[in-house]
Amino acid sequence: MLKNTLKSLMLATLLTGTAGVAFAQDIVLRATATSNTDDEDYDGLVVFKNYVENASNGTIGVELFIGTQLCTTGDECLAGVADGSIDIFVSTSGGAAGIFPYIQVLDLPYLMSDDRIAEEVLTGDFVRFIRDKALEDSDNTIRLMTVGNTGGWRNYANTERRVTTPADLQGLKLRTVPADLPQELARGLGASPTPIAWPELFTSLQTGVVEGTANGITDIMNMKFPDAGLKYLTLDGHSYMGAFWFMNNERFMGMTDEQKTVIVDGFAALQQATFASPKRKEIQAYADFREAGGDIYVPTPDEKEAFREAAAPVFDWFRSNVAYGTETLEAFTVAVEAAQAKIDAERAADMN
Repeated sequence: MLKNTLKSLMLATLLTGTAGVAFAQDIVLRATATSNTDDEDYDGLVVFKNYVENASNGTIGVELFIGTQLCTTGDECLAGVADGSIDIFVSTSGGAAGIFPYIQVLDLPYLMSDDRIAEEVLTGDFVRFIRDKALEDSDNTIRLMTVGNTGGWRNYANTERRVTTPADLQGLKLRTVPADLPQELARGLGASPTPIAWPELFTSLQTGVVEGTANGITDIMNMKFPDAGLKYLTLDGHSYMGAFWFMNNERFMGMTDEQKTVIVDGFAALQQATFASPKRKEIQAYADFREAGGDIYVPTPDEKEAFREAAAPVFDWFRSNVAYGTETLEAFTVAVEAAQAKIDAERAADMN
């Protein structure tokens, strides 16, 4: 089913005239992010471009297309990657869930405790597990290169009231991406999930179409959501805002081993840049949010446990309703447990 969906999207892309791009140079990679130049995705692409062009002595060029110049939706962009009209595309899990639904595992709440754990997981074999699944489901056309970060951690923010317990989310019109898992999670917590496209969220908050959202602070401030009435922010950190970096597999596999090494190392540099970027940007973003009259609340351990318990049914939903859900969740859980053990041991060693 997933393969048929992808083939249909590729055909639609071809019929709208977005395929068939020819390159004049030996290797020029067309990379796109449907965000803006304030985003961590852009920071990563700048690092990737600089690394690849220098490490290849200029034999590999990288063209950046920021915004919706090449494509608009996640499905359309991935179809472009599959047919080769786009070489590199970055997506949130929600943007790619229509084709690779199991990547929503990163949106399951409260599985990873902090940045060190997340970064350990995303530099290990779990990403290779997802890569293999994505290649299989795309008939070897779409290759997952790495998973970075795009905005830190998701936190609940709203226009109405301070949220300290799941009961405070009851009835709140909460914006979600169109993907199933965020809607299921919101519904399970008692909120009213309302799928809204990202460019429409400011107006939707301003007019009361939605009353809340789940985003990182850098996204909140980049989009000036306090001007739309967003005032209350609860730092529950329920999920890591992963950025999935995809590449046309034929393009990659057609390179020499030396060129592949440059690309792989370029994506490693990109990943590290996106890991670091939110940590720096959020310092000013939190200050700006408070200055705009924002209320920031940090749940106690008991309150966070209450959120975790309320969200528990979404795990059963994931296992039962998502393709490869059970094995993906198992692989992710094993990776998280191994990362936690490693980081705990390193912390203990560094404290002695």
